[in-house]
Amino acid sequence: MNSLPGLIVAAALLGVIPAAIAAPKDPVASAGVQKEFAAFIDRFRAALKANDLEAVVNLSKMPFLSHTDEYSAEAFRTKVYKREFTARTRACIQSKKATYDRSPDNTESYSIFCGDEIFMFTKMPAGFLFTEIGVND
Repeated sequence: MNSLPGLIVAAALLGVIPAAIAAPKDPVASAGVQKEFAAFIDRFRAALKANDLEAVVNLSKMPFLSHTDEYSAEAFRTKVYKREFTARTRACIQSKKATYDRSPDNTESYSIFCGDEIFMFTKMPAGFLFTEIGVND
């Protein structure tokens, strides 16, 4: 009869412990990566503020992935930039905080969420680049 409280405690612990073990922690960028991204995003935001298409192209990985389609630098200039970088979107990227992530293969990236879209910036061997626009689902 005294085993009932023990069973209740054990059941409670069995419910809590797996949840605590399974709860993933948000990854945290190293100080070096944070500093590198801060310098990159300052340049990117300055390019957007000036509406400087060529500077944005130079800060982007080509071919560029927008939603599910890849675009060359020329197609980025003529199709993607005009469609995606409205004044409203440029202002959003200026004001929103970037969110850090590290994928299972240790690729480091930051994302900025603006309305229905995610703007992704990935650490490449030579530094951060604007790599993708995806759907904010």
